[in-house]
Amino acid sequence: MSETALAAPTLTEKLTAAREAARVLATVTSGQKNAALHAIADAVMRNESRILPANELDLANGRENGLSDGLQDRLRLDVNRLAGLATAVLQVADLTDPVGQVMRGSVLPNGLNVTQVRVPFGVVGAIYEARPNVTIDIAALALKSGNAVVLRGGSAAENTNRVLVDVIQSALMEAGLPLECVQTIDEFGRDGATQLMRARGFVDVLIPRGSANLINSVVAESTVPVIETGAGVVHVYLDESADLTTSVEVVHNAKVQRPSVCNALETLLVHAASAERLLPPVLARLREAGVTVHADARARAIFPDAVPATVEDWATEYMSLDVSVAIVDDLDAALEHIRRYSTHHTESIITNDLARAERFLAEVDSAVVMVNASTRFTDGGEFGFGAEVGISTQKLHARGPMGLPELTSTKWVVRGSGQVRG
Repeated sequence: MSETALAAPTLTEKLTAAREAARVLATVTSGQKNAALHAIADAVMRNESRILPANELDLANGRENGLSDGLQDRLRLDVNRLAGLATAVLQVADLTDPVGQVMRGSVLPNGLNVTQVRVPFGVVGAIYEARPNVTIDIAALALKSGNAVVLRGGSAAENTNRVLVDVIQSALMEAGLPLECVQTIDEFGRDGATQLMRARGFVDVLIPRGSANLINSVVAESTVPVIETGAGVVHVYLDESADLTTSVEVVHNAKVQRPSVCNALETLLVHAASAERLLPPVLARLREAGVTVHADARARAIFPDAVPATVEDWATEYMSLDVSVAIVDDLDAALEHIRRYSTHHTESIITNDLARAERFLAEVDSAVVMVNASTRFTDGGEFGFGAEVGISTQKLHARGPMGLPELTSTKWVVRGSGQVRG
């Protein structure tokens, strides 16, 4: 065998193979795609003995390199999380295939039958950090929506992702689909990420997931169209009429249930008229859970155990057991604070006043706005989408949790019988 035959494929060769695989995927049936998804879910569980040691190696490297606790949590896989990933793949298999769905249509007066139908993008690129779950989630969603996917998962999860992609590719071949439907370019390092961002003509859309720096870099540098997912400087506002028990439980869940993720609470705003009533029990519950409270002077006067908040705190996505707290004079002040510091991800109001709730929903310009609910519900799985591609904070095409329809475009199909335009 020649040295050329043994050589690993170049990035361009991988991208070319992805386009070929996308053409195959565009023609396969929902049944074939679902069979592949079941094979992937089964393979993930069967290969626990390969995946978890690779993940532990990445975690050990992360600890040695000073990876933050929040990123370590996102990186970590265990038996339960692996089972959750497999379950998410099966949930995607159970979802309705969006490809071919008719969006709208009509028969024109001249007899032409015109319909707009959903079609795959073709090749989807993903750039993300320390999140092996994204490898599985995006692969599953891309497959079901008829797209090939090229993954750049970052050095922090390189060992885990290498094994996961190998497991996925083996399952694809078992199901009779090209292994190039799912590929990683981690071996090309940062240069690979740069080339992926410039791969217009090979890649149809690029999705970044990770820190604000990563997302902003991809948006600024990419010549490939980008669906922008965003960092989560997430707010909860306790209104004057907020119920005490609801406030304690929602704030605790939004901050503590999983603090390292983008829908976790980062800033708590409290109406001045309810601060004496609500702040002590709400913050005491957080402190019991190990949360460090960064508070403004008015909040510290009520809860002296807090540390002083700085201007930087209001714009910080902690991804840790930290929360910033401010007392505001009224709903207007809360809305102004959110307009100034929000990343337009998720915001929630706790209130028993219907008019204020409706005003909050109407005026807050975020992908998801809530009333009397934890921000942790901003999630594709919780919204019934199965796995999710990410939370889009842009306003074009997709916004909020992204599922299967957000990985499709449309085309117009015209059926005629010889009509010509006069």
